[in-house]
Amino acid sequence: MHPNPFFAVSASGVHERYTEVVAEIGSRRVESDIDPTTDRISALMDLLSDPQRNYPTIHLTGTNGKSSTARMIDALMRERRLRVGRYTSPHLRTMRERIVIDGEPVSEETFVEVYEEIRPFVDMVDAAHETRLSFFEVLTGMAFTAFADAPVDVAVVEVGMGGNWDATNVVDADIAVVTPIAVDHTEYLPDTVEGIAEEKSGIIKPNSIAILAQQPLAAAETLMRHVSETGARVAREGLEFGVTHRDIAVGGQQVSFQGLRGSYEDVFLSLFGAHQAGNAAVALAAVEAFGAPVESEEPLESEVVTDALAEIASPGRLEVLRSSPTVLVDAAHNPAGMTAAVEGVQEAFTFTRLIGVVAIMADKDVEGILDPLEPVLSEIVVTRNSSPRSLGPEELADLARPIFGAERVRVADRLDDAIDEAVARADESGELGGAGVLITGSVVTAGDASHLVKGGDSA
Repeated sequence: MHPNPFFAVSASGVHERYTEVVAEIGSRRVESDIDPTTDRISALMDLLSDPQRNYPTIHLTGTNGKSSTARMIDALMRERRLRVGRYTSPHLRTMRERIVIDGEPVSEETFVEVYEEIRPFVDMVDAAHETRLSFFEVLTGMAFTAFADAPVDVAVVEVGMGGNWDATNVVDADIAVVTPIAVDHTEYLPDTVEGIAEEKSGIIKPNSIAILAQQPLAAAETLMRHVSETGARVAREGLEFGVTHRDIAVGGQQVSFQGLRGSYEDVFLSLFGAHQAGNAAVALAAVEAFGAPVESEEPLESEVVTDALAEIASPGRLEVLRSSPTVLVDAAHNPAGMTAAVEGVQEAFTFTRLIGVVAIMADKDVEGILDPLEPVLSEIVVTRNSSPRSLGPEELADLARPIFGAERVRVADRLDDAIDEAVARADESGELGGAGVLITGSVVTAGDASHLVKGGDSA
């Protein structure tokens, strides 16, 4: 990185500047305010001499499972002794979570240094365009620059939204991964599965290898048509690779996989749910395909697979925040994601009484998110999270009562109060080991809950 005399200051000074930088980035147009074009980010990359072209890239899109799959790919690559940069969104607790090198979020010092490095070029792009670079575009530029400065051997990059016009789509990925597609973000994306698949297919480029998770038929047909048109190679879950067997295990599950190059038997995966086993199969296929033809018959070393997946963590995805009673948090924020989360809870836990704490964004399919929860929740405490987009508790209660019945719906104005009430009601049940709390409805809800229950930094 370029020398910067700023870093002669103390650690407290670095933290103060880091806090200022977070505020500066946060003052820009937020991720939910979409202006669908790659013109600004392309201009920024050009001024920065295209740092994203300095390393091979695995690019991920889809509706659900992107971040978990990205984490698994990262872990598998690092077990192969590669230096990995990972860019994911949104963050749960700290903005630095989005830019990860060597398995750890970049330090406050590095975050500030990269921002200072690109800031003059950000200002130039802002001055040349009617609309300033967004919050997400600036962070994308920072991530690509940080990875080039490190330097990394491979970047694992998750789209922010969609594919074609997402800021991350200035990369020409070696491997393009499409996790399961469902209808979501219809205020910005098409309102059909095939329309969303068409938008997300934009990350699949000529000469890339497309790794496709199992998809609804309409999405699969759209993706395969794009693969054919671009001349990309393809591997599909359920055909060229997939999960062959799965058993529940303490702290996760025991999974066998058929990969692109061989089979991997009885691998312990430290995450819950069939959807996470599917995510792991996709991650394995992506890593197998990286740097070698799909037709290669040389499997990954078994120790690489077992060591990477045994310790994998995906914060906010059926994460246990505490015990006695068990408090789970899940970032599910659309009907498909919530259905998968509920199935994971039913499979991996034996609650006889489960109390939900739910806060959902106002622009989501609220009833569609609540419906899968009804069979598993004894009661639901509706509340709001820290986002201004959060649906108000009374409005959420009005939508929840027809689904759960008025007697099962409780209202709390604040998330901390909602969690306290849910934990108290679980404790009151007297069902030792049988009562639990599930906090869900949004990534922001999951991040807020993690901060409230576990404490720690959230900048």
